[in-house]
Amino acid sequence: MLWIAVLLLPLLSVLLVVMDRVEERLLAPGRAKRRHAATGRHLRLVRDTGPAPVAADEAPPARPRAA
Repeated sequence: MLWIAVLLLPLLSVLLVVMDRVEERLLAPGRAKRRHAATGRHLRLVRDTGPAPVAADEAPPARPRAA
């Protein structure tokens, strides 16, 4: 039984190293070649093309309402 454990120890060590490398490749962020493809996803400023908002000083006077 002890011999089986001694023989499996190197095998499990190699398996651990290989799985660590596989995990790093799967969970790694995007590579440098993908870096330029992400520039199209940035937010762009949208300028208001409509009329300027009326300031409170320039607003027409409010008409009284009937109750």
